[in-house]
Order: sequence, then C-alpha cells, then structure tokens
Amino acid sequence: MNTETCPYGSDAISRAAALVARGQPVAVPTETVYGLAADARDSGAVARIYAAKGRPDFNPLIVHVPHLEAAEKLGVFGAAERALAAAFWPGPLTLVVPRTHDCPVASIATAGLGTIAIRVPGHRAMQALLAATGAPLAAPSANASGKVSPTRAEHVLASLDGRIALVIDDGATTAGVESTIARIRDGAVEVLRPGPVTAAMLGEASGLPVTGVAGSEVVAPGMLASHYAPGKPVRLGATEFADDEYGIGFGAVAGDYDLSAAGDLTEAAARLFDALHAGAASAKGRIAVAAIPGEGLGAAINDRLARAAV
Repeated sequence: MNTETCPYGSDAISRAAALVARGQPVAVPTETVYGLAADARDSGAVARIYAAKGRPDFNPLIVHVPHLEAAEKLGVFGAAERALAAAFWPGPLTLVVPRTHDCPVASIATAGLGTIAIRVPGHRAMQALLAATGAPLAAPSANASGKVSPTRAEHVLASLDGRIALVIDDGATTAGVESTIARIRDGAVEVLRPGPVTAAMLGEASGLPVTGVAGSEVVAPGMLASHYAPGKPVRLGATEFADDEYGIGFGAVAGDYDLSAAGDLTEAAARLFDALHAGAASAKGRIAVAAIPGEGLGAAINDRLARAAV
C-alpha cells in the first residue's frame, strides 16, 4: 500500500473521509498524539486498525465524538461524568462509561465489554474529520504496536508507512502524551491512565476523591478472563462439531457461525465477539471453535478464545 501524506486542509479532510467511508483507517492528529481513525461502528474497519498496528491484543479503543450530545448516544453519563465533560471537553480526557443499550459501536472496538471509552477531542483536524464523516471514530495511537506514540506525521510514517493509505499532517501535537483515562466508580474518580488532565484537576472539577493514580495497581479493561467468557463450556481447535455444540468455523471448517470462510484473520478478528455472543445466545449447551493460525492477528484471536475457554 502506498501511504500518502497530505497537509491539513479541506482536501485532506475530504480524502480522509472518503477512505473512512470505505472502511479504511487514516492517521489524523489530535491534541495528544496522532491517532489511527476508523468508523467505530464498522467491525471490519476497526479490525483493520489492529491489523495495521500489529496490535498484540484487542485492547478497548477510545471512541472520538464531536461533543457531549454525541457521546450520550453511545454511553450512559451521570452527574459526575457530565461535570468532568463540562470541565475538560473538548480536550485530553477520556471517560469510561457504560454502553447505552442501543450503542452502535462495534463490539470489537470495546473488546466485548459493557463499557465504552469516549473522548471529545479539541484538535481541529480530528474535529473536521468527525464532521465530514458523521461517524464516531475509534482511534488508538497511529504507530505500530510497541513503538513510541507519534506526535508528528513523520513519526507515523516511521512505523506505518505502507500499512495505511493516508496521513493528515498538521504539525506537532500540543499535549504530546495520550489522554487521561478515568471512570467514576464507588463514588470516586478512578484514574485508569494518567495524562494531561491530572488527578488534582479531576478532583477539583468533580468534587470527588480520586483513586487509582499512576503507581497504584490498576486492572485494565480486557484483562479478566470473565470479560470474554460466554457462560458455556468452550472447546478450541475443533475440526468438527458435535450435535450439542455451537460451531464457530474458520477457513475450511464450517460452523453455525463462520469467522471467515476465506481464512482471513482480519475478517475473523472483526467477527470474533459477535460469534461468541451468538454462541452464548444459542440453544446449544456448548461452544466449539475451529483452529485459528497463531500468526499476526491470530495471536490476539487465540488469546481472547483462551480467555473465553477458562
């Protein structure tokens, strides 16, 4: 793939919006770092983010929206969350809240969890792309997994050149570090990731105590096996399925729900959580999953399946 770099402007935003509409991720600056943005409602597009980054697991992604009204269509906000949004949005604060019952964001973007991480960015480029697409945009940092987060377009190219179609160049970002991530829990603000919005700032804006700051033990979303467990026994590496098993197929092994008949790992990643939900909802008492190759995204898929089988 040829990666183009376009200076920020109406042409760059139009080209980026067209790519997003076709399910392709694009690199765009925010005030924190450059993000790799795709339509958060499109599971295939989100899977392409993971594929481009070579991300080792399906961490929940931050979903960017233009304002609080849009955020409340995706997540449930209480008084404390609204106070924090009023104080720091647009800006470098991500709030983790319960998903709404009709949240359109694909389950792969939230790692199958019942919560969603939402941010209203302050950068003109991301805001322009949100307006042009009309979509909530999932956007982790625009770098290969394990590399330093990018604060300039050339940083993006250093690890993603040839993996994505477009980088919007609007110079260096201002914050230079990823957003603060926080949630309201047990009457306190819990800091899941420190960032530009400090614990003191969160406490002052919310009037609540602040816990879980940098240096303390934090359980990250997606780390617990129960997050992925479908509530039924799960058998992995199946070559055929028994009558009482809900079969999740891959490649030549066809099932009740096929992750990818073509053996495409990106497609399989996009469909994984939906397949587990379908198996959980089925009348069959057990779930069996065909063998998934371990390379690339296959390692992430197998990690999540292993957690589901615990």
